[in-house]
Amino acid sequence: MDGELLQKFKDRRISIYNLHVPLDNFGEYSTSVTLAKAVDVKPGKAFGPYFGSLCGVFGKTSIVTVQDLKTKYEEAVRHEVKLYNYGTDEIKDGMVAVIGGGGNMIEMLEEIKKEGVNTFVTGISSVNYHSKASHEFTEKNKINILGGTHYSSEKFACIAMVDYFKREKLDSEFVEDEAVMEDM
Repeated sequence: MDGELLQKFKDRRISIYNLHVPLDNFGEYSTSVTLAKAVDVKPGKAFGPYFGSLCGVFGKTSIVTVQDLKTKYEEAVRHEVKLYNYGTDEIKDGMVAVIGGGGNMIEMLEEIKKEGVNTFVTGISSVNYHSKASHEFTEKNKINILGGTHYSSEKFACIAMVDYFKREKLDSEFVEDEAVMEDM
């Protein structure tokens, strides 16, 4: 963190509590579970090894088409999301893979393929030098990608943590930020 900004926090007696990697771990407050719930996907089985934990979730939805899921995602994040329509428009068996943040690692995409899931909701989905192979993999395997930015896909965990802290009688507040649209 920038030293000047840290000093401003200290001067204003603002505490900073950072839980990024632990919140990526599958659980009630995880980035992927809270994102899944925000887009009407009922979280089920965890997947996606990441720093000693599982960061993704397979879940079930009653939403039938990837276009309707895109609309639901846009309603949740309150901005446009990007659809890479590499597969059929119908969500196969109502199953969706969700990884908040950026789940474009080939190993995670292989798990999605192995489960027979054709729809993947994530944050960072832009096509660039680092993600080109991931897009080639998902296109080859007919897996649709819905990307909604790193920030927008993970903010639901932060919002859930505010409720947690309030139940613990700790003052907290979620401060909305701007999404980096280039993530898509």
